[in-house]
Amino acid sequence: MAELQVLFDYTGHLPECPTWSESENALYWADILEGEIHRYHLSSAKHTVLSFHEEVGCFALREKGGFIVAMRNAIWLTDKHGLLQRKVCDNPSNPQLARFNDGGTDHLGRFYAGTFWGPGDYNGAMLMRIDNDLTPKVIQCDIHGHNGLAFSQDNQWMFTSDTPNGVIYRTPLDEQGEPGSREVFRRFKEGEGIPDGAAMDVEGCYWSALFDGWRIARFSPQGEQLEEYRLPVRCPTMVCFGGDDMKTLFITTTRENMDSQEVAEYPLSGAIFTLPVSVAGMKKNRFVER
Repeated sequence: MAELQVLFDYTGHLPECPTWSESENALYWADILEGEIHRYHLSSAKHTVLSFHEEVGCFALREKGGFIVAMRNAIWLTDKHGLLQRKVCDNPSNPQLARFNDGGTDHLGRFYAGTFWGPGDYNGAMLMRIDNDLTPKVIQCDIHGHNGLAFSQDNQWMFTSDTPNGVIYRTPLDEQGEPGSREVFRRFKEGEGIPDGAAMDVEGCYWSALFDGWRIARFSPQGEQLEEYRLPVRCPTMVCFGGDDMKTLFITTTRENMDSQEVAEYPLSGAIFTLPVSVAGMKKNRFVER
């Protein structure tokens, strides 16, 4: 049985968007509510933090260096120190009600960022894409809280989840990577946890962090659960693959909205875990500007 370990002595508020940098042997992640991007260098154990002026929903490393960052009000290009260089676009939703949340890149190096509809009264969130020429485009709506972005190895499917609604979708992509009509990949019953951030392995299986479910699960291309790994915390938020052989699963977790009693009972809430697995994961592409 694979042994779950804590990456290092750290607990965050709402860690998300773990991103492996192969060239640096380092893990990046965001703490959304603290407005931070973190970097942990595995060889030296050096931990650095970049601070931003508002929440950081998601980000991607840029091919040219630095980051593309989706914050509450807008998406920005930054340098490697987190200094804002260029606004790409404003949040097309009402930023007071919907902040950016989960996101990442596809095989063409385009950046995707979804939002989370704060009031929760209807599915008011959306998913947008930033193309290589920095053109923004809303590609999906009717979402409560966007999460779980991942792409199949053959580039024919985009996977997403709507966490509050407890559903994972898959959307067909044409040869240009344009989305068709999404379809349900898997729905979750009460007590199973709800699907949050995700990653894809080289065998075409989808790994999902099951928020409020105490576990990570691996699903076949047909949506069948193949494996699960239990956690000592209730709310994992996202997973990514990394390490020299891409067979280490990095798992972010949260302590958002937990009372002092739960934090005292489960003090690793908000920690980052590592889990060795038997299958390699797909590498995340950097954002490519042309």
